[in-house]
Amino acid sequence: MPEPVSKLILWDIDHTLIETGGVGSEVFKDAFEQVTGQKINQMADVTGRTEQVIFAETLHMYGIEDPGDYFPKFVEAQAAGYRARADEMRRRGRALPGAREALTAFAELPHITQTVLTGNPKPSAIEKLRAFDLDQWLDLDIGAYGTDDSVRPNLVAIAQQRAHDRHGHTYTRDTTIVIGDTTSDVEAALKGGAQIIAVASGRTTADQLREAGARTVLPDLATLRAMMRESE
Repeated sequence: MPEPVSKLILWDIDHTLIETGGVGSEVFKDAFEQVTGQKINQMADVTGRTEQVIFAETLHMYGIEDPGDYFPKFVEAQAAGYRARADEMRRRGRALPGAREALTAFAELPHITQTVLTGNPKPSAIEKLRAFDLDQWLDLDIGAYGTDDSVRPNLVAIAQQRAHDRHGHTYTRDTTIVIGDTTSDVEAALKGGAQIIAVASGRTTADQLREAGARTVLPDLATLRAMMRESE
């Protein structure tokens, strides 16, 4: 019997694996104000976008000139905010239905490597996942983050290369799977060189995900776990 083909799973975080219960936007505003000194009452649209883009557009909204070091300082302040409010995030937010079970099931398969593809900066991604005890099944050192590139499709190749460097396998479109909840996740997979499993667990509808090009669209991750059981 042939050996299973090595595959790379790239998880989106927000509204795919977790919800912060509103803590995320509050942490963003606090970190933004801490770094720039500017009080804000709104921020750029966040859905499916990298933090670099969200931060830059929010600066533009308020006419703020970046001296060149605002974003690195923001990344540090944001991660510190998530770390300080981890208990609150657990109270107000949640790991989404089926997330823990899907991660566990994939982790039991020796030919599967799991990491993240996210618009979050790496330090904040780690704090969010750690708050809900989901980091244990993910190799976060080989993930691709919003601090790596502002263009989401470019993150696929970054994660593939890091996974190759770690494991020695060459990951292609056929052996790389992005799992996410937005049309930006679909676009990242299709343009970046991966398959897509779209999950309608966020603000984007199943129809919108299909229209964006996703062939596999699930209502939630509990359905993904059920599909995996049927294929076992």
